[in-house]
Amino acid sequence: MRVHVVSDVHGNTDALARAGDGADALICLGDLVLFLDYADHSRGIFPDLFGVANADRLVELRTARRFDEARDLGRSLWAGLDIDRDTAIEAAVRRQYAELFAAFPTPTYATYGNVDIPTLWSEYAGPGTTVLDGRRVELGGLTFGFVGGGLRTPMRTPYEISDEEYAAKVEALGEVDALCSHIPPEVPDLTYDTVARRFERGSRALLDAIRRTRPRYALFGHVHQPLARRMRIGATECVNVGHFAATGRPFALEW
Repeated sequence: MRVHVVSDVHGNTDALARAGDGADALICLGDLVLFLDYADHSRGIFPDLFGVANADRLVELRTARRFDEARDLGRSLWAGLDIDRDTAIEAAVRRQYAELFAAFPTPTYATYGNVDIPTLWSEYAGPGTTVLDGRRVELGGLTFGFVGGGLRTPMRTPYEISDEEYAAKVEALGEVDALCSHIPPEVPDLTYDTVARRFERGSRALLDAIRRTRPRYALFGHVHQPLARRMRIGATECVNVGHFAATGRPFALEW
């Protein structure tokens, strides 16, 4: 059995259409939407609406962790539009989802990232795409459990939930062979982004589940340039499957 795993697609539709080549199934760990490309400030919903100069400024403020100023900038820009913020974002996300979900191969097993909008997924997921969050699926004799979304941060991305809600989803999975999530377990080497020079939020509940249930694999994304892309926690191989938007290469899992 060969499964390809991707995360942090962020609008890379062309590579996504090829991500399942040679595999029996594709697993996607979320963040389909591209709001703003930190490597190319001309790409994404934000620069499409407000231009590259404003995108440059927003990235500068966020990178400096000046989140209040970043939100003030955003509020002033949105106030100048003839359409309200939620309507504009949903229309842009819908355009991206239409292309991205059409690119998924059959079968695909997917969960949400922190920048995704879960309420829209049912409209775009075709019969070959199974959406899982706090649920399990068996592939080739192994059990894969999925936990979508992220934990609350000052960034206030669309699908952030409380630690308690997140932990309940992890607990609901029970013992699995592969623990699949968007965010990593709460381990410094796995949560530190070397380019952004900050720690992203990882999950203590995921770490506790790894130590308690000892899955073969813990697969995740979210941190685009991690200090460590893979490491072992006891019997579990923990793998950041990569920033797919930048690499265009899936992680291959064979057994």
